Order: sequence, then structure tokens, then C-alpha cells
Amino acid sequence: MTARIAIIGAGLIGRRHAEAIGASGRASLACIVDPAPAGAAFAASIGAVHYASLAQMLAADRPDGAILATPNQLHVEGGLALIAAGIPALVEKPLATDVADARRLVEAAEGAGIPLLTGHHRRHNPLIAAAKALIDAGRIGTPVSVQGQFWLAKPDPYFNVDWRRQPGAGPVYLNLSHDIDLMRHLVGEIAEVQAMETNMVRGNAVEDAAVIILRFENGALGTVNVSDAIPAPWSWELTAAENPAYPATDAACYHIGGTLGALELPRLRLWHDGGKRDWWAPISATIAPYASADPLVRQIDQFAAVIAGDEAPLASGREGLRTLEVIAAVKASAAARRPIAPHG
Repeated sequence: MTARIAIIGAGLIGRRHAEAIGASGRASLACIVDPAPAGAAFAASIGAVHYASLAQMLAADRPDGAILATPNQLHVEGGLALIAAGIPALVEKPLATDVADARRLVEAAEGAGIPLLTGHHRRHNPLIAAAKALIDAGRIGTPVSVQGQFWLAKPDPYFNVDWRRQPGAGPVYLNLSHDIDLMRHLVGEIAEVQAMETNMVRGNAVEDAAVIILRFENGALGTVNVSDAIPAPWSWELTAAENPAYPATDAACYHIGGTLGALELPRLRLWHDGGKRDWWAPISATIAPYASADPLVRQIDQFAAVIAGDEAPLASGREGLRTLEVIAAVKASAAARRPIAPHG
């Protein structure tokens, strides 16, 4: 079965989803939904049917599934409309800008029995699957500490779009959510966060930088440092080579350390001392093999499989909610200047 998938929102990520659908062997593009003239022009450029609104699409067509790639503030409204229409939805992260709204969306989907997925596409990257397999197999022993970094410089024109300067945007919501989701996926649930943030560079209503301490339920600790105002190579975007729009570097952005070794990502370099656990012992590294594939295409393929009832979501709506709860706790901790339990 080939799933007909609509794209709601023809911005940067919506256009990448259109490319991914074109490369998928399990899906085809049903239509583009976007109210802006640029959205209509994009649809025309790729020969796709265009609708100016979700309501207009629902009145004219019933795709097998839909991807919501609208601004964050519109996710819940669009998601609820798709669920009410019985259409499986893949909602770009974050599910919402508010935990209560995200929970309402997740519970509506679960109550209706309609698949709801979160666009945490990095889980679909084969190197993440390989990293998780190494950790689950005990190759680093018991996880002890984690470091994550997101430093890059977004260009000034990026902020000419009003919603990117408003609460609900910013690197914590837009970018850190991917990193936090991978920390949860690889290491475990997060029990507590403590954060500080600043908007000293641009003075927008969103942060330029944030530093977060994590305590995992399994006892491991972590730190994550995020900024979209620093020209630097230490981010997933500039190290993983997932998106050709970003210049690739050979730097690392994640380090996961355990009692038997340490894992460096995205190079998938495993450091170990032969089990000696001795700081005088020689230490060496091996690089684990993995198959290369576009995670956005793999995400589309899995969405089609979920629509067909063949698979359960790798990143469900509830998984997206759990990640959003951590992100909301980061923002709350920065405002209150105290530790916050995400699920408390």
C-alpha cells in the first residue's frame, strides 16, 4: 500500500518532508496546504495540489495521513482537526508550546484510536539505532554522565519571521527538543532539570543561550549547552550530515559515559581501556559500523507503515509529550531559578 500523505505548512521543514516523500517507496504526496502565496508557488513548482487551509483540504480530499509542519503555536489546532477527521498525523516537534495542550492532543488521539506521531526524526537515523544497540548491549556499562551541545549561529534574516522571535520559539523549544528526545531515547527518562538562560545577544522574547543540568531516573547525570548565536561546529546539524544545507564537520556534539567506556556521537566512536578501569591503562577507540540512510525518508516510510497498521510509532505522540514535559521544565526552571521535576 502506498500512503497518500498531505503536508500542512510549506516552510523549510515542510519542503524537506516533500522531498522525503518523493524519495520514499511507501508514500506519495497528496497535497500541500499553506495559506501563503509562497506555499502555493511551491506546490505549483512540484506539481502538487494546493489548498489554502486545512478546512479546504478536508472538504475536498481525504489523505491517508498528514504531516503538520506549521508554526508551533498552530500544532494543537491542526492536530485536533486531523484527529476529528480520522486522519493519522505526524506533528513536527514540539507537539505544542504548552504541556496541557499537548496532553489534550495526545489524549484525543489515543481516545479516538488515531495514530499520532511526533517528528523526532533523529530516532530514525541508523547511527542512533546503532548507538542505542551499543548502550543496550552494555558496551559502555552503566551510564554515569552525559554531555550534549548545540552551538551554531542562525543568520539575522532567520528572525525576520515574527513567530521565531516570540515565546514558543527559540533554540530550547525548536532545537533542544531534538537533543533532549535523544537523551531520553538513549539514556532513559529524566527526573529533574535545572536551567539558566539569557537573551543578551538579540534581546528577543526568546533565549539566545541556555545551560541545563539533567538528573536521569536511573541515577545518571547530564549537561546540555545550547545557543543559536555562536559560530561553532558543535551541534547535531553541523556534525551528523543529515541535512546537506548545513556544512558538515568532524566534531562531536554528544558524549555518553559509562562504567566500561564512553560513546562519542555522531561519529559513533566507542572509547574503552580493555575493561581495566584504570586511568593509567592505555585507552583506545573503535568506530562502530552502521548503514547510512536519510532519517526523514525512514520516518516517512515508518509513518506509512503505521498508517497501514504494520508497525507501532518509533516516536509516538506520547513520546513527544514526555520530551515536551522536559523542555517545559527547562523553561520553568530557568524562570524560577530552581530545580524542576518534568513529570511531577
